[in-house]
Amino acid sequence: MTGTETWFLPVILGAAAADSINPCAFSVLFLSIAFLFSLNKGRKHILAAGGLYVLGIAFVYILIGLGILHVLSILAVPNALGKIGAVILGLYSVIGLAGEFFPSFPIRLKMPTVSHPILAKIISKGTMPAAFLLGILVGLFEFPCTGGPYLFVLSLLHDQATFWQGFGYLLVYNAVFVLPLILILLASTSKTALEKADRLRRIETKKGRIIFDVVLLAIAVALFISL
Repeated sequence: MTGTETWFLPVILGAAAADSINPCAFSVLFLSIAFLFSLNKGRKHILAAGGLYVLGIAFVYILIGLGILHVLSILAVPNALGKIGAVILGLYSVIGLAGEFFPSFPIRLKMPTVSHPILAKIISKGTMPAAFLLGILVGLFEFPCTGGPYLFVLSLLHDQATFWQGFGYLLVYNAVFVLPLILILLASTSKTALEKADRLRRIETKKGRIIFDVVLLAIAVALFISL
């Protein structure tokens, strides 16, 4: 990289933090933990299954990121994707804001309804392989809906980094991306803690979501102008 180090890593971390606030992944994790409690599974089993769920999400996100970077490199796409990534992030924010102000807005950034019975069936198995598969499917289902920040980062990596530098940044991105899930898992291995954490998860205000989308939009505009 040339002269981008001072701003590049903070942007990567900020985008990862924004992407990590993911109600879909949170909800499935809470449902999985609650189901395991209903089967009288012990703390070690819950931590192991939850860990495999988180690993599955990180695994599929890293593969998606590497795949996109590799395709861009093979096709020799010109290094002009930074602005396109900023546009993607801006559209992601605008769609989120439109959904808040116009409830009938047709585009929603959430997992498709068709995925719900599939995920419920896998949760009901309660096995370790099922937990890992559940994480993979959640990652695949949620990426088209909530992957705006990730696509933005991938476009920057293509412009500003080599493939292997990009791989390192992807590992950093995904470590931050799954960190809230890890913290929730560690804090939710007792029924009392799970109930309190679930109540906290449900305290999601419209004002908070609007502020979040406005901040992302401001970042997108600033980077579009500066790139």
